[in-house]
Amino acid sequence: MPDGKIQVTVGSVSFSGEGDPQWLAEQLDKVLKAAPEVAAVPPPSPNLPQETPPQRGTGSGGALVSHIRTKGGEGNQTKRFLATADWLRLRGETELTTAKVSKALSDNHQKRLGNPADCLNHNVRKGHCEKSGEGFFITPDGLRDLGHTS
Repeated sequence: MPDGKIQVTVGSVSFSGEGDPQWLAEQLDKVLKAAPEVAAVPPPSPNLPQETPPQRGTGSGGALVSHIRTKGGEGNQTKRFLATADWLRLRGETELTTAKVSKALSDNHQKRLGNPADCLNHNVRKGHCEKSGEGFFITPDGLRDLGHTS
């Protein structure tokens, strides 16, 4: 049960979180530390796409089961959640949600997650994911944990 809530917006970037007050304070410190850099970034041009999604088949290039195996997610639900979210991201999915991760596992005949929301929260606490709007995204630390070098 969350003890506190926070919502901060700096320029076009927003952060909201619920949880232990100490964890929220740590996250707020990170946001405030990055605020000057984020505020200096000009807003994206409305005529240009904000980000070019990766092409299908890039990255691990293949079945979800192979991606989970190569990313070390076979025996750990939190890591399996992260690896599945990464697999979706590599296929161009820009709006990651726990429902999409669960559906990808089911559609690809993989073991289901006992509590997908809890898996996301564990990844958020580790700094591997951050919640945004109705979904989440994988952080650079999460990508490094999965073995991505850039």
